[in-house]
Amino acid sequence: MRIAERIDLMAKLGEHLLEDKDEFLHALMSRTEFNNQWFTLENQNLAIKAIAEQFLQREYLQEWVNHYSGVEPKSPKKVGLVLAGNIPMVGFHDILSVFMAGHKACVKLSSKDAFIMPYLFKILGEWDERAIPYFKVQQKLDGFEAVIATGSNNSSRYFEAYFGKYPHIIRKNRNAVAVLTGEEDQDELHQLGKDVFRYFGLGCRNVAKLYIPVDYDFDPLLTALHEYRSVVLHTKYKNNFDYNYAMLMLNKEPFKANGCILLREDQETSSRIANLNYEYYQALEEVPNLLNDREEQIQCVVAKDGVLETRTLPFGAAQSPGLMDYADGVDTMKFLTTLS
Repeated sequence: MRIAERIDLMAKLGEHLLEDKDEFLHALMSRTEFNNQWFTLENQNLAIKAIAEQFLQREYLQEWVNHYSGVEPKSPKKVGLVLAGNIPMVGFHDILSVFMAGHKACVKLSSKDAFIMPYLFKILGEWDERAIPYFKVQQKLDGFEAVIATGSNNSSRYFEAYFGKYPHIIRKNRNAVAVLTGEEDQDELHQLGKDVFRYFGLGCRNVAKLYIPVDYDFDPLLTALHEYRSVVLHTKYKNNFDYNYAMLMLNKEPFKANGCILLREDQETSSRIANLNYEYYQALEEVPNLLNDREEQIQCVVAKDGVLETRTLPFGAAQSPGLMDYADGVDTMKFLTTLS
């Protein structure tokens, strides 16, 4: 398939997903939720809608591939993909990248999200049988010539040992952070709640830590985040909230709470489920150095426009990445288009 045909096919998939009339897909979403209670129907719908709107619009796809040469490789490669399973459809961008680069994806699905992706491959093949060889689900990866693997800091060591001799991208744990000045209004703080709570905070683009001034008033933030209190109606989230609350109490560790999130002072970039870490800064000028010190742990930075000189995302936008927003800041398409 030529690049124009691949764009046509993916744009058609985007239209199909936005129509939201596929009853078999809905059935698979229910099966996914039964298999993995973190993947609620609401969160699956959010993920699918974001993919259709942010990734699968024809003009976005065309603009994206125009940044690269080599999208018509003379010798297509088999690219092994080890997909994460922390939030619904999280590996779709890698699959899309391999397809747009003209290579063939050998996909190792996460057991937490094993039903939707094969169905999407099936309907793409039904629409155009030439697409069938581009997508292959494997229980154990073999026959690959390059690898993109996403996992934890622990699993990345095994990935390095196993895949190190192949061209590869290996990703580790990352999280988003937010920089607050105390001048944010209630709407901005409410939008920040989307970055914190969407997908129960399990995504690498979820805000897991705040950088705040030493005289920060937590009350407006806690009030704004309390608007998301329905999250504690989810059993798994509530269990984590209760456990972490009890541990903080038993350990006599200072914390702040509003009934749906626990805020604790901690320099770690990642936080536990139902927790949000924070770290004080003396002056805003210190923050770039603080971020640079943890650059390899930070996926993206959320802040009010103009607060930092470096690129930041507006409040509420962390979980709405575009095609050029690559995980870990590694240009996946550049990697793929130079394989040949």
